[in-house]
Amino acid sequence: MTARDKDAARRRATRDSGSLSAPKGLRAGLLPRFSSRDRFGRFTEGVARGMGTPWFLFALSVFVAAWITWNTVGPESLRFDSLALGFTALTLILSLQASYAAPLILLAQNRQDDRDRVQIEQDRQRAERNLADTEYLAREVVSLRLAMKDVATKDFIRAELRALLDELDREPHDTTDSERGEGTTR
Repeated sequence: MTARDKDAARRRATRDSGSLSAPKGLRAGLLPRFSSRDRFGRFTEGVARGMGTPWFLFALSVFVAAWITWNTVGPESLRFDSLALGFTALTLILSLQASYAAPLILLAQNRQDDRDRVQIEQDRQRAERNLADTEYLAREVVSLRLAMKDVATKDFIRAELRALLDELDREPHDTTDSERGEGTTR
């Protein structure tokens, strides 16, 4: 087996979802795996999103207008819903559409509510972390201010040095060379 064949086999083993050569979270499948509840939820959101568009309203209006026009002025033998019965089939179709649309829209709203709940919880946790960080930083600033009170400032050191220089200038300079140790013989 050549090096290229070994490399290809290793890549195939890594891509295989049953392979133990990669952690479970890193194994890639061919298709994303969604639960049936999630799939149906995405379907309901798609329906609700589609029904909430101007295109849907326009298409439904064109459908109803075409239905009424065909069954009013179309050839008598090809009419399938009569004006005399109040367009019963059209009423049935629209009622059926409404009876399915309302629950699908409610299911999509429930999914959105679940997402909002998760987002609110994440926002709350983020706010708690921010508050804890802010309180920590405030405590640190206070401790730094307290520590800075004890630190000698440049002005304080200058004032102390001037006071020492003034004190040294006021002392008499009658020290002799022998007192300083400079008069000794070598």
